[in-house]
Amino acid sequence: MDIADAPPSPLAAADDLNRRARLSRTEPGGNPQLEALALAVSANQPVLLWGEPGIGKSAGLERLASGLGVPLETVIASVHEPSDFAGLPIVGDDPATTGVPMAPPDWAVRLVRAGRGLVFFDELSSAPPAVQAALLRVVLERRVGSLVLPEQVRIVAAANPPSSAADGWHLSPPLANRFVHLRWTHDPRTVARGMAGVWPHVPIPVVEPARVNGALARARGAISGFLTARPGLVHLMPDDAEGRGGAWPSPRTWEMALRLLAVAHACGAGKEAVATALVGAIGEGAGIELLSYLEHLDLPDPDRVLANPEAFNLPDRGDRQLAFLTAVVSAVQADLTQPRWEAGWAVLAKAVEAGVPDVAARAAVDLAALRDTDWPVPSGIDAFVDLLQLSGALASDG
Repeated sequence: MDIADAPPSPLAAADDLNRRARLSRTEPGGNPQLEALALAVSANQPVLLWGEPGIGKSAGLERLASGLGVPLETVIASVHEPSDFAGLPIVGDDPATTGVPMAPPDWAVRLVRAGRGLVFFDELSSAPPAVQAALLRVVLERRVGSLVLPEQVRIVAAANPPSSAADGWHLSPPLANRFVHLRWTHDPRTVARGMAGVWPHVPIPVVEPARVNGALARARGAISGFLTARPGLVHLMPDDAEGRGGAWPSPRTWEMALRLLAVAHACGAGKEAVATALVGAIGEGAGIELLSYLEHLDLPDPDRVLANPEAFNLPDRGDRQLAFLTAVVSAVQADLTQPRWEAGWAVLAKAVEAGVPDVAARAAVDLAALRDTDWPVPSGIDAFVDLLQLSGALASDG
């Protein structure tokens, strides 16, 4: 009998119904946790979504990958062995000469071939400690077996709180400290709207190229200024196992916060999403302090100031002065030219005029270190000559 003449399958209508049930559309809607996830992914920081089972973590990743136009590879961490991430040894003809390569899993090969994508490690907290330890290398070095994942591959994981799983473990501190931790909750109204076939649109942050240098400089100034004022928060690991398995401040997570803040400045991210992402990187205590500091900091764009330093007035508060001068030097370093370097000295001279040269001392040393030997010494450097010669940043013949 010809296939075309075969009777329809009894499940044909059911399959059509199921296909139609999967169809949906999106609409704009404020969802800070989705925005924070998209921000962290754009900043290429590993993200860990914490939430109860069945609340849409996987569905959120599918919508994000679709919005980014990249492939998504889902790996259930709890059903894998350590060798699935470290690679399986493949013995060649002459191991003493060529060594023993570690064969990577198929999902890693597909991502390397694509050159970009999202890899989603689900059920991370249900994975035994040995598997978590093997995942450390994937998250830290982006290496799976003998393969190195491309820089354009983003890493996202999901975990259920240990109280929600009979076989759950707390994350080890080294693994936990490599993620931006986001709490994933469900909104009953969003779910109800989704059952009607409409889900919220996943906003994709778009970094504006013209804002990159200024955004990074502002972020450097803010984070450096805050840690100068609060050195005790540079590294503060919690005492309890649950706290160590979450977000807490360390030099590594402050670097994550710096990148999150820089991308947020460059793409104009919403305040609530930025706050969620920063707290997810450095923890609630340090995060709340940083957000309060940023709220009152209000740094001007250093690139605009360098374009017209004479029209700039130094901030009144000492913490704002320090943060801004750090941002100015960072902006000069990001796009180093003689006019911008000289404009930097004009900005630092404002601190001398305001009677606070000590605030600009560190920035002056850093700015002097950027000087090309062919550039003449500008007049604005006069107030810092003794300091710079003492530090060795200024040659005696300058």
